[in-house]
Amino acid sequence: MSNDSRTHPMVFGLPWPELNDGIFYNDVVPHSDSGLTLVEFYSRKYKHSAPLQGWLQRIQNGQISVDGRVVKDPNEILGGDSILVYHRLPWKEPDVPYLLEVLYEDDDLIALNKPSGLQVLPGGLFQQRTVLTQLCWSIKKQNPPLKSQESHPVPVHRLGRGTSVGWLLGILLCAKTRVSKTRLAAYFADGTSLVGANSNRKAELGGTRKISKIYRALVTGILDEDKVVIDQPIGIVRYPGVAKGLYVASPSGKPALSKVEVLERDGKQNCTLVQVEIESGRPHQIRIHLSFIGHPLLSDPLYIAGGQPRCFDSEIVEESYAQDGGYLRPTNPVPGDCGYHLHAHRLVLSHPTTNEMIYITAPLPSVLRTSSEASSSSESMSVSSAK
Repeated sequence: MSNDSRTHPMVFGLPWPELNDGIFYNDVVPHSDSGLTLVEFYSRKYKHSAPLQGWLQRIQNGQISVDGRVVKDPNEILGGDSILVYHRLPWKEPDVPYLLEVLYEDDDLIALNKPSGLQVLPGGLFQQRTVLTQLCWSIKKQNPPLKSQESHPVPVHRLGRGTSVGWLLGILLCAKTRVSKTRLAAYFADGTSLVGANSNRKAELGGTRKISKIYRALVTGILDEDKVVIDQPIGIVRYPGVAKGLYVASPSGKPALSKVEVLERDGKQNCTLVQVEIESGRPHQIRIHLSFIGHPLLSDPLYIAGGQPRCFDSEIVEESYAQDGGYLRPTNPVPGDCGYHLHAHRLVLSHPTTNEMIYITAPLPSVLRTSSEASSSSESMSVSSAK
């Protein structure tokens, strides 16, 4: 089954509220931390969230309660098993798109054409303005309360937040039920595990892949070889502004495999249009792998040749803080920054409940089309206009 026959794509989405709802974070004090002060507990355990002065501000604002009692004294001594609640106050999240185009949908799954700039899952500044929020709102609106309780809308793979401004980033596959989520997640996990298997094991499992993702990308420089296989492992390093660390090319990282095929070379602009099939699903894998071989994605603000960040000093610690007590937005590039040229173009999968093969295609932005594709598109538009 294919989505190619769709002539009028369905679009859904609700405008974002001015402020989100804030977040409540719960903790139970372990006995090993009994005797710590309130500010010691938070500044040690959550130093990635705010510096010491930021946590002092939050406590003095009355944003933290201990066993149901708001505490404004940072030197309050904590006892084991005390229940702590930190309230991150509501804030206005950065402006992002809210409309989502449906490429394919049935009772078990939905494939979206994700707009650039919209984050997939909650994280950092984006806790409400995400694909997941719009999915949940849509399911709740469409279904009666009982059926809504049975549904479980959730994206099942990663897709970066940004490309060039105004682009659709491409296919994002989402499950609509718990069963389909489990099976689709297993498809992706199986593909990644095959990359780390030894050659004999790969041969035994050859042909068993149940999902395939193909991307288009525009990279800097001219690739000499028509086809390149990149098997550089990907690991994590400390990086300012990224609490859990930054993914980079690393010999001690986890196995990753990308197959790159040159579609067109542009000597005048010194760039190459490529197709990339990934057989593992490491975060930022395509960006890291293409930069590792010396051809970063065009306009990628973060990764440069070698699969490393453009600005790198893992020892930098920023002690200044924003109005809410958290760290100021880093001045160095971070993974969510937009601008690079990447598009999730095609997805082929075995349906999680029927085993039917599903073929999903997301329309290409003009800059990622070959010359022949651009000509075909122009001819098609001319014929339509003539009618």
